Amino acid sequence: MNIIDKAFGIHAAALSFRSERGSILATNIANSTTPGFRARDYDFRTALKQFSTDQQVGMRATNSRHIRTTEKNNFGDLLYRVPTRVTTNNNTVEADVEQAAFSENALRYQTTLQFLNGSISGLRKAITGRI
Repeated sequence: MNIIDKAFGIHAAALSFRSERGSILATNIANSTTPGFRARDYDFRTALKQFSTDQQVGMRATNSRHIRTTEKNNFGDLLYRVPTRVTTNNNTVEADVEQAAFSENALRYQTTLQFLNGSISGLRKAITGRI
């Protein structure tokens, strides 16, 4: 599997990151009118550094009633977004900011899929010997 991991490079991890980030941004948008909801997002530089140093830290159960998981994807801390406007209901979701971030993330997700598709196509050609 190491050969396949090298062929895909960082794109497999990037796809996983983009998928997780899309879920977070969608949650922010869905809660744009929820009083007291605080928008969250990942810091891409932290996630990239986490991947680059290959420090895959899993979730920790700090209470005996916590559900244990084997999830190894850790993209750094999920941070709170700092709003540019103050609202009366203490909600920090700014719909235009979240929608722009969601659109950018979706575009980057599609780009990563294209890179992976190219890698898979190259591997398929190498294995079958067909052009």
